[in-house]
Amino acid sequence: VQLVESGGGLVQAGGSLKLSCAASALLFDNYVIGWFRQAPGKAHEGVSCISSSDGSTYYTDLVKGRFTISSEKSENTVYLQMNNLQPEDTAVYYCAALPTMYCADGASYDYWGQGTQVTVSS
Repeated sequence: VQLVESGGGLVQAGGSLKLSCAASALLFDNYVIGWFRQAPGKAHEGVSCISSSDGSTYYTDLVKGRFTISSEKSENTVYLQMNNLQPEDTAVYYCAALPTMYCADGASYDYWGQGTQVTVSS
């Protein structure tokens, strides 16, 4: 399984970006795709997750109401629409896959992309 993120960039505070996570053939009946981020000097944190089995989603409180995760199964692609971006959202964003039914906080993902940089200027 290979995951490739794209869509990062530089944006001003209040702006928007849409990240994409393209997966090679996911050979699992059920899986979740998660988005994570890591800012310099900070811990790796989970941002959002979507389940392939029922479409259920998860968001960390820090992004609720601003970020939206969605998927296009026919394209094996998961998106993260990020609105009202703030400087504290600056980080490298990664997507990851785990063959399981539902999103779970703290789960250990098996497959990771290389990351895409998101920089929000004030």
